[in-house]
Amino acid sequence: MLLSLKVATSCLLLVSAPALALGWLLARRQFPGKALVDGLVHLPLVLPPVVPGYLLLLLLGQQGVVGGWLYRTFGMSLAFNWKGAVVASAVMGLPLMVRAVRLSIELIDLRYEQAAATLGAAPWRIFTHVTLPLAWPGVLTGMVLAFTRSLGEFGATITFVGNIAGETQTLPLAIYSATQQPGGEGPALRLACLSLGLALAALLASDVFERRARRRLGLP
Repeated sequence: MLLSLKVATSCLLLVSAPALALGWLLARRQFPGKALVDGLVHLPLVLPPVVPGYLLLLLLGQQGVVGGWLYRTFGMSLAFNWKGAVVASAVMGLPLMVRAVRLSIELIDLRYEQAAATLGAAPWRIFTHVTLPLAWPGVLTGMVLAFTRSLGEFGATITFVGNIAGETQTLPLAIYSATQQPGGEGPALRLACLSLGLALAALLASDVFERRARRRLGLP
């Protein structure tokens, strides 16, 4: 459980800034190749989870293009350790947060941002003081989706980092291991209940924070 929370929290920290940037870019800007960028961002949602995990292994494994360079230069290895589990979870959770952020920003009336611009506000100030506060309920939803997706991530994780007890064995992997052992039904059921409890707690907390954010903004 502690490893799962560690991986999920690290995943959230890793994806938050890129998800905000990509969500804003896809919602507010038109540029050549936008459809391709949108497709690539959301590709993990439609691919079998094993495919992103295998591609990560090819790219970031010790023999991979990027992973080999990291290992030779810095002695850093992402495959088969908990940091790799964070990367795998981030790849699978990023599109969920990007989608929530994008939809939330698209619902904001452009006139608020245009009014701030006419008053001389810089683009970064418009984003931090106008766009982000108005989109905050959607951003919170995206953060919870990414967090809970990380808690439940299985396919990409087991393919990229394996199922190593104490190192990469998160709750879903521990449940899988328990179901493969004789007499493992009891431990598997307890772990499944624990997973349900964590996911439900995250969703309830999200609902509380979202309602508070909407009240501050005067939204129904």
